[in-house]
Amino acid sequence: MRTELTDTTAGAVERALAQGRRALGTPAVGMVLTMAIVTDEENAYDAIKAAEDASREHPSRTLVVIGRQGRGTHGRPRPRLDAEVRVGSEAGTGETVVLRMYGEVSRHADSVVLPLLLPDAPVVVWWPVDAPDNPAKDPLGALAQRRITDLYAVENPMETLGKRVRSYAPGDTDLAWTRLTLWRSMLAAALDQARMEVTSAVVEAEADNPAAELLARWLEARLGVGAERRVSDGPAVTTVRLDTAAGEIVIDRPEGPVATLTLPGQPPRTLALKVRSTAELIAEELRRLDADEMYAIALTGEATKETPVHV
Repeated sequence: MRTELTDTTAGAVERALAQGRRALGTPAVGMVLTMAIVTDEENAYDAIKAAEDASREHPSRTLVVIGRQGRGTHGRPRPRLDAEVRVGSEAGTGETVVLRMYGEVSRHADSVVLPLLLPDAPVVVWWPVDAPDNPAKDPLGALAQRRITDLYAVENPMETLGKRVRSYAPGDTDLAWTRLTLWRSMLAAALDQARMEVTSAVVEAEADNPAAELLARWLEARLGVGAERRVSDGPAVTTVRLDTAAGEIVIDRPEGPVATLTLPGQPPRTLALKVRSTAELIAEELRRLDADEMYAIALTGEATKETPVHV
C-alpha cells in the first residue's frame, strides 16, 4: 500500500501510517527499530532497496530524508514537506516513509523525523553518501544509538578517515569496517590455529582503500607490530601476510569470492570470502546496536599486544 502526501506535516504522515496498518491488519509492534536514511535523490533508490532487504531480518520503520531544491518566490524554495508512505509488500517487512524536504524544512530535518520515531525503539541513522564531519553532533545523528557512514562513498577517503578519528563517539561505525568482518574472522581463526607470535604484517590492496587502512590499523593495535601497506591491483583488500618465526600466515584473495589460506607447515586451503552486498552489511550492523569497540580500536589504535585477537 502506497500513499502520496503533498505539502504535508509529520502528523499527517503518522496518520497515513496508522491508516495503512489498519487497512492491512499489520500492527507496528513487530518492528524493532527506526532507521533514518539521509541521502539525495540519486542514491535514494539503492539505499531504500538495501534497507528493505535488511528489514527481512530486522523489521523496522525506515525514514528516508531527502533534501530538495525548488523554486519559490524570489528564487528561494518555499518550505514544504512531501511524503510517500509505503506499508506492507511495498516496504519489505516494515514501513518506509520517503520524506522530501524543501527550503527551510530541510535544515530542520530532525524536527520532522522526531515525531515519526517508533516509541521505545532504538534509532539508527545511515548516510549512504555525504555524511557530516561529526555524525554524533549532527541533529539527526544525535537522535541515534548507531550512526553508519561509508568511506567508500566519499571523494577523499583517507582525508575523511582522519576526520572520523577526531570526531569518533561511541555508536559510530562505517561500512568500510563492516566489509572487513570476514577478513577479521579468518585472521583471528588462523592465529588461533597457528599459535605463533607475529613479528610483522603486510596488507595489500588497491590504492587509497579505506578498508585496507582500517585493517592495517587493527592489526597494529591488536598485535603490537607494524603493518606495511602495499598497493595491489585490487579489487579492495587482496592479501594479508603475517610474519612469524616459522613462516608466513597468508590469506590471499586476488579476485572473486574465494580466498586461499596458507599456514606454516600446512597445505593451502580454500576459503569462501565473498564481497557482500550493501543489504548484508546493513543487516550485520543492525544485529548489535551497542558501541563498536573494534572499530574504535581500528580508528584510534588504543589496544595492546596482550589483548586477545578477536573480531
